[in-house]
Amino acid sequence: MSSDSTATAAHRENLQGAIWDLATEEEIRLGLEKAFDYRGDVTITRRDGSTIAGYVFDRRTSDKLENSVVRIIPAGSNKRISVSYSDIAGLAFSGRDTAAGKSWEAWVRKYQEKKAAGEQQIELKPESLEEE
Repeated sequence: MSSDSTATAAHRENLQGAIWDLATEEEIRLGLEKAFDYRGDVTITRRDGSTIAGYVFDRRTSDKLENSVVRIIPAGSNKRISVSYSDIAGLAFSGRDTAAGKSWEAWVRKYQEKKAAGEQQIELKPESLEEE
């Protein structure tokens, strides 16, 4: 895949909670690219009905689905599991997207709002990645 397919933080889709339709080869490839860009856990349903939920940290594509793999770290584990694209029947964006709303543009906008409101000694700290 080319770098054009990678979503930028400013144009990131809100995929949290979405279930991706994987009916065609193109939908499988696009869905797994989105899963790779997603900064939360995804749940992969295999063709045998088993599921694996975790963080997609890598994908290796080939011209054939059976030679393409997605690599995932299961939630609560340090294992790294490879799943062939051809073994994937379903994909859900099941975890919280920790990068949502945390783009450079969002940070600058908050800074400018505070400055326009007359605040002095403005200090914008990174938001916690933990759910509150």
